[in-house]
Amino acid sequence: MNIFMAFLVNTYKAYLYIMKKLIPFVLLFALISCNDTTEQVDLLITNATIYTVDDAFSTAQAIAVKDGKIYKVGSNEELKNLKATETVDAQGQAVVPGLIDAHCHFYGLGQQLQRVDLTGTTSYAEVIERVNVFQKENNKSFIIGRGWDQNDWEIKEFPSNKELNVLFPDTPVALTRVDGHAMIANQAALDAAGITLETLAQGGSIEQRDGKLTGLLVDNPMELVEAVFPSGTRQDAIDALLDAQKINFSYGLTTVDDAGLMRETIELIDSLQQAGTLKMKVYAMISNTEANLNYYLDKGIVKTDRLNVRSVKFYADGALGSRGAAMKQPYSDRHDHHGALLSSVADFKATAQRIAATEYQMNTHAIGDSANIVVLKTYQELLKNKKDRRWRVEHAQVVSSADFSYFNEFNIIPSVQPTHATSDMYWAQDRVGAERIKGAYAYKTLLEKSKIVALGTDYPVEQVNPFLTFYAAVSRQDVTGYPEKGFLPEQALTREEALRGMTIWAAFSNFEEKEKGSLEVGKAADFVILNQDIMKVAIKKVPDTKVRATYINGEKVYSN
Repeated sequence: MNIFMAFLVNTYKAYLYIMKKLIPFVLLFALISCNDTTEQVDLLITNATIYTVDDAFSTAQAIAVKDGKIYKVGSNEELKNLKATETVDAQGQAVVPGLIDAHCHFYGLGQQLQRVDLTGTTSYAEVIERVNVFQKENNKSFIIGRGWDQNDWEIKEFPSNKELNVLFPDTPVALTRVDGHAMIANQAALDAAGITLETLAQGGSIEQRDGKLTGLLVDNPMELVEAVFPSGTRQDAIDALLDAQKINFSYGLTTVDDAGLMRETIELIDSLQQAGTLKMKVYAMISNTEANLNYYLDKGIVKTDRLNVRSVKFYADGALGSRGAAMKQPYSDRHDHHGALLSSVADFKATAQRIAATEYQMNTHAIGDSANIVVLKTYQELLKNKKDRRWRVEHAQVVSSADFSYFNEFNIIPSVQPTHATSDMYWAQDRVGAERIKGAYAYKTLLEKSKIVALGTDYPVEQVNPFLTFYAAVSRQDVTGYPEKGFLPEQALTREEALRGMTIWAAFSNFEEKEKGSLEVGKAADFVILNQDIMKVAIKKVPDTKVRATYINGEKVYSN
């Protein structure tokens, strides 16, 4: 019995000894297994200068992505133990949140690629030459073009259609000004649209000279010609969207606010996104048509991971360059002319009231000081007992000093385009005079009043390049460095303000600040790797910034 008991005791001691030695290894194995499960990520970016654009505008060195979302942000040391499917050494390069263009024409850019490009023309003769070359190469039944600007010509006057009538007596030609608010149409196009000397122009003008039509149409009458444009195919529309996407990705844009789309285009965008073909995120403003309003206001907000339909685009007036912007007092360079509202005040207010009764935003194009005050007063009246509606004033280009007080952080916010200031500065004061120019392109004042400014380009009116937006907002100069001290330099934004305007503030203007706009845990992994640090490099070098890689939901959609 004693021998048996001694055997049991010795066996138990041996068991305890073995377990004592094994337990640390068991615990270590369990810990490693746990780490493998919880600390596995899809993508890890290291050795970067990451501008998170969080509330503190903090920076980091590393960022981890899991399931399309930001999983961790921190130092290289803090993230070094993560196990990543893919690791990217940024080699010190700058990383910023995916850039958002708060006002552009994404689909229009793609369409423009299929038409005559007239941007940068320095004379009407060059316009004619480009049309000729285009038609010889494409042989279109209806020639459509866009991009001319008479302010860039030596003779800064609107053209007539005389030359187009001679060259294309039987082929309709319609050439739209760069801002989309004036058109030169030849006689064949006017005939197709049924435009005669007796045609009434409401909300714009049909220009005449010596009792004859000149072919120049400003604002609303353009729609008569556009109504007879040949219908493109579905494939044309798909090509336009995909071509535009390719260009935007190359500039680090991950969300675009398309300022005016029809239902069929929005539904095409949605179908392409669902199929995985169109990866760009789109905040779609519906065009202000009765059919669109009836459908979307009744349907309600349409929101997917990549599409957000919750706003109506309304045009209050035209553009300053074509003198279509509605001004309180006559134009300084045309004393008998005030511009025009594109719809009656009563119609505008009725539409605004209808939108206010829904969850939709109203985003109104307003350039002149008269248009702006109509919009601002209407917004204030309809939203006075409502909270966090974020109705936008698109452009807010010329605002009377007393009217800035209408802007506020949650109900009335400005959506502006800094390159408009540096494109228009050569002639803007001629249009509005020395006093009114003080309230023009006033981005700093708008920021002080509203606490945010959403920044965009309005492309294809301006270039797609968002680094020109950043540069113009901060320097208030063109790319040659003119003027030396900047155009209205007191209205310049800081670099931090500019980057916020292109990311988190733009997201806020879209009701998307909780899902994008900054690189914070839980938000979409939309970010861009740049070849230089736009927050530190000399401001004159910012326009030369190149995108190394663009990511949407953690997927690389562009690399260079």
